[in-house]
Amino acid sequence: MSSPTTEVPPSRSLAGAGLTQAEAGRRLTRYGRNEVEPPRPTPLHQRVLAQLRDPLIMVLLGAALLTIAIGDHPDAVVIGLVVVFNTTVGVAQEVRADNAVAALSALSAPHARVLRDGTPHEVSAAAVVPGDTLLLGEGDVVAADADLIEATVLLVDESMLTGESEPVDKAANDTISSGTVIVRGRGAATVTATGAASALGRIAALLDTGRESTPLQRRLASLGRVLAVVTIVLCVLFFALGLVRGLSMSTMGVTSISLAVAAVPESLPAVVTLALALGARRMAARHALIRSLPAVETLGSVSILATDKTGTLTEGRMVVQQLWSPSGAADVSGTGYEPTGHLSSAGNLISPERLRPLRELLTTAALCNDASLRPPRQGADEWRAVGDPMEAALLAAAAKAGCPDQVVLRQTCPRFAEAPFDSLRKRMTTLHHLPDGNVLVCLKGAPETVLTSTVLTEPAELLDRARRQATLLAARGFRVLAVAGTELLVWDLPADEAEHGLKLLGLVAISDPPKAAAAATVAACREAGITPILITGDHPATAHAIAVRTGLVEDGDAGRVVIGPELAAGPDTDVTGIRVFARTDPQQKLDIVHAWRARGAVTAMTGDGVNDGPALRQADIGVAMGARGTEVARQAADLVLTDDELSTVVTAVEEGRRVYDNIRRFLVYAMAGGTAEVLVMLAGPLLGLPLPLRAGQILWINLLTHGLTGVAMGAEPVSPRTMHRPPRPPGQHILAAGVWQRLLVLAAAVTAVSLTAGVVARSMDLPWQSVLFLALLAAQLGVALGLRARLFTTQNLFLPASVAASALLATAALYVPALRSLLDTDPVGWSGTGLALAAALAAFVTARLMRGAFHRRA
Repeated sequence: MSSPTTEVPPSRSLAGAGLTQAEAGRRLTRYGRNEVEPPRPTPLHQRVLAQLRDPLIMVLLGAALLTIAIGDHPDAVVIGLVVVFNTTVGVAQEVRADNAVAALSALSAPHARVLRDGTPHEVSAAAVVPGDTLLLGEGDVVAADADLIEATVLLVDESMLTGESEPVDKAANDTISSGTVIVRGRGAATVTATGAASALGRIAALLDTGRESTPLQRRLASLGRVLAVVTIVLCVLFFALGLVRGLSMSTMGVTSISLAVAAVPESLPAVVTLALALGARRMAARHALIRSLPAVETLGSVSILATDKTGTLTEGRMVVQQLWSPSGAADVSGTGYEPTGHLSSAGNLISPERLRPLRELLTTAALCNDASLRPPRQGADEWRAVGDPMEAALLAAAAKAGCPDQVVLRQTCPRFAEAPFDSLRKRMTTLHHLPDGNVLVCLKGAPETVLTSTVLTEPAELLDRARRQATLLAARGFRVLAVAGTELLVWDLPADEAEHGLKLLGLVAISDPPKAAAAATVAACREAGITPILITGDHPATAHAIAVRTGLVEDGDAGRVVIGPELAAGPDTDVTGIRVFARTDPQQKLDIVHAWRARGAVTAMTGDGVNDGPALRQADIGVAMGARGTEVARQAADLVLTDDELSTVVTAVEEGRRVYDNIRRFLVYAMAGGTAEVLVMLAGPLLGLPLPLRAGQILWINLLTHGLTGVAMGAEPVSPRTMHRPPRPPGQHILAAGVWQRLLVLAAAVTAVSLTAGVVARSMDLPWQSVLFLALLAAQLGVALGLRARLFTTQNLFLPASVAASALLATAALYVPALRSLLDTDPVGWSGTGLALAAALAAFVTARLMRGAFHRRA
């Protein structure tokens, strides 16, 4: 039900515009509500089944079945809890990600003003229909796509849809999109599209894409298949050999199942989950909130970092950086809208005499201005712009030059007439009363409309010099304004009649400057083998200038900029050599991400606007800005930066590589130990050791080595050279790059030293099976310490503590009566303990040598 508004009635040009209430009702039935249709919810049972079909979980379920089969119910319960935990986390992350489309609805204006029956009414934005006449004012969020009927000084912020940092001037007959914000002025527009047919609706459709498995999931799935086949073959082989040696079928059956449990690193899911969770927690402490645990590792494989410009590489605030006047030029320091800084030339402060014309330039720009600056609010630390960001930047620069405060200036020189800026004239003129009774004319605008003989009374040589300077500044990516003015004795004509015979005061170069850390961040990406690319909706010259200033491309490499229409015209364009994309729309951003992924790259995409949502969703890692980003971007992303700093992405990549390294380190450790246990069981009888280990002893070794110790390896600190090596290829097997070689060498070493200890113990008439049990366990613990990237670090005391605890429990198995009875062990004395310690030392030394041999690939 709509209610009439009490605002100013519509202009005469809108007479007869709008719909009747009855017609609006009919169209609402025909076209539906002006909402983004929420996705059909996936039933909970389907989500759970999808999680359980994960190969890693299936390996874990297989291990649980094996433990139940051998009667090891406590281990079965623990494994079951890990499955429940992993499934719960996975389902929760899926539900969270599906909120991306739903967040689009929140961006729509909750209410809109429309003409109904010739009268302004306020209605729910969902009730707006095609054909409605929207009444727009400053601060309004546009409720639907529409064509402007009339526009008065209308300035629209389209950054959430286009990514372009500067508000856009709009005139009658221009189009306006849903979700955009009216920054200044007023207007009226006829609605052309609502709901799914609107700009927000089309982006919602692009967001409706399924998630692909991460590189880690693909690698572990491949490993799981290999482990399953190898384990079955080994168990059958061992079972057959035992029967050939005359051992009973029941004994060999239980031992074969125990061997299967030893061969499968069943604690791998727990290690992976812990490593990912710890990585996520460390990222959160460093301003990076991860929304999907597998994405932690994916960060370590990122090879392409696609970043937007505004607020990511740049500060996201317009700043006056350079001034030019006929008498000289100056650089302007300071950041943001804070009126703190100074004017300098060649690094030296401007003298008072040279400062005078620049102050006149900035005073005029501050008077010909509708914006204002607001000091930090309680709890905030930044100055804010109210109105056009470009005009706010002029006010900040005027304060830096020592011009009077904006409030004092406007009281001293009150405005009494104006010719507002529009897209045809491209300039704005204001008239002010001076304290002495004269009239001050202030004008600013685009150089091409100001630097003409019809506006200025300046020599042709000066005008040519000013035009050349404006061209140079524009080529460097600056938004350039020309400022002019004059004093008159009296004036009683329209303001636009005063736009003649003015004096040129100078040029103002405005930009959204790069962040101080942007260049260092780009360099860090290159050092880590990550290729940074820029994708923006901004002008090509602006995009290229920022790319050069941040080191993303080399200066003079202008041919590297590709604009969106070129991509649309040639969908087969090879993007691999392109580093800067400008004037892109949401579909083109999506196409760029697709193109890189099709070439085998692992992509990370940063963004903050609605227009970035589809690309964030499609990229391997979507990175959203937490402070200034839209809810759509945050929901579509895998990673949210709470500090909006691109350097945090590099930090997150380091954590991702750390997680992957720790998982690979655990695999080397666990699979080398499991392989050694299998080899001991197969080779022992050949050396006169009939049944090297009993089923319970194998399980006890497995519990102590793959339990606390294995899980502790997931918390190891980052390796020293982590960010000085290229990312791993997405198709690389998890055991590639030297891992399987290290695994086999370590397995052989552990097997050799363990069997040696057993054979020596047998020759010394010691309880050789118990010595072999202790030596095999100790050798694996020695490997765990030897594989550390930082041997004496204190960052993960959990690992040496868990090794010590496992060693105590191993000793307890030999001396505690209940455990001795359960595991069928005997005390080994000092001689047997010495043999076990020797095996541990030999395994430790071998692991350290392996790290040295493969450190470049570790």
